[in-house]
Amino acid sequence: MRAIFILPIVMFALIAGFFGWALLSNRDPSTLPSMLIDKPMPNTVLAPLLPDMPGIDPAQFAGGGSGPVTLVNIFASWCPPCQVEHPVLLKLSRDQSLKDKIRIVGINYKDKPEEAKAWLARLGNPYAAIGADLNGRAAIDWGSYGVPETYVIDRNGRVRYRQVGPITEDVWRDTLAPIVASLQTSPSK
Repeated sequence: MRAIFILPIVMFALIAGFFGWALLSNRDPSTLPSMLIDKPMPNTVLAPLLPDMPGIDPAQFAGGGSGPVTLVNIFASWCPPCQVEHPVLLKLSRDQSLKDKIRIVGINYKDKPEEAKAWLARLGNPYAAIGADLNGRAAIDWGSYGVPETYVIDRNGRVRYRQVGPITEDVWRDTLAPIVASLQTSPSK
């Protein structure tokens, strides 16, 4: 009979302990781990979304340690956070001081090609290449949880960072720009 009264108290203590640990730990709940960090980017070839631009081919990223750092941005026209980050991507792609430092490549995720093309025509195209991931298989290869996500690829084709969520001015300034700068100045392994 006594166990019936003690059991709820023990269960409450366990649940409270779990939530207390989650709140007090230094773990950032918005950070999702990626198995690709410091590994070669996925060997996934994607057909071009636009007829006048290349698609995605991993051979494009084998720069032998020279050339720009690449931002691989997974996006979709139906994605509201993608619309939030789009002006930032456009600004970065047009910034002449970044011309030889970064290249932005897009993977269009589970989108109708005509809708993606209309979206880019309306908002502008920040991408140097865009691959069409019609069935979502490429996003799985990248370990993507959703859109938008952006991967920083060093000059040797290795994944160095994963940004989950939209790239805002703050995210660029505080997180991505320092990573890109460090990859430009230090030799890639």
